[in-house]
Amino acid sequence: MKKTNLFFFFVVFIMALTSNAQTKDLNGQLISDDEVEGLHILNKTSAKYAISNEDGSFTIPAKALDTLFISGLKYKNQELVITQSTVDVGSFSVQLIEKINELDEVIVGKILTGSLESDLENSDAKTEINFYDLGIPGYKGKPLTQNERKLHDADGGGPIYTGLGVNVHKLLNRISGRTKKLKEIVALDNEDKCIERLRREYEDAIFKTDTLADNLKNEYFYFCQEDEGFKSLCEENNDLKAIEFLQTKLKAYKKNRESVTKD
Repeated sequence: MKKTNLFFFFVVFIMALTSNAQTKDLNGQLISDDEVEGLHILNKTSAKYAISNEDGSFTIPAKALDTLFISGLKYKNQELVITQSTVDVGSFSVQLIEKINELDEVIVGKILTGSLESDLENSDAKTEINFYDLGIPGYKGKPLTQNERKLHDADGGGPIYTGLGVNVHKLLNRISGRTKKLKEIVALDNEDKCIERLRREYEDAIFKTDTLADNLKNEYFYFCQEDEGFKSLCEENNDLKAIEFLQTKLKAYKKNRESVTKD
């Protein structure tokens, strides 16, 4: 009888431990004054991961004592151990910490003699510092669009594998397909910009001799954008080729419409 009771209590004890260690979908919230979309949350214990939404929210399966690893290009990596109370509540928030790049110390009050040769020899002046030399995500060209910034955040930060370790944020973006999706979005944005520029600069010239009804012009320009050679045309930025391309596509567009009308 004693053995039966002992076995019973043992089973109850195991069931209690199992119920307390059950995995549950937890709702997380990343908090920051800057962009919080596309950050990776990795459950190191179970090898599950999630990607934050535009508002910083995410859902990830976890249980008590699981360790979450949160990474993003703009923020310091953080680890968070899930407690039983967090599992019971079902939600939690994480305050992100932005990376701060410290610059070299600046010496003020350098004494100059007035002699150009002497001052140049004694000067500590160095080659102009580049944003990327300092690890600052700066950019000297045209300002990046919102989608270009998202792509830079998802696929930036140097190579995936280095002698110092693995760029987890970049690797997970590649595995999840987020980087590929963002590249496709950026490419489509660039094509839209290109067709808008071509229409703005050449529409009057194209339709001066070969007219087209106003309600069909939008369809015609979309027809041009779908051409396989459209991307290379935009990259070349050649006025003569652009006009020839638009004229050729206009004839093809009209021919297609005639065949559809006959059918």
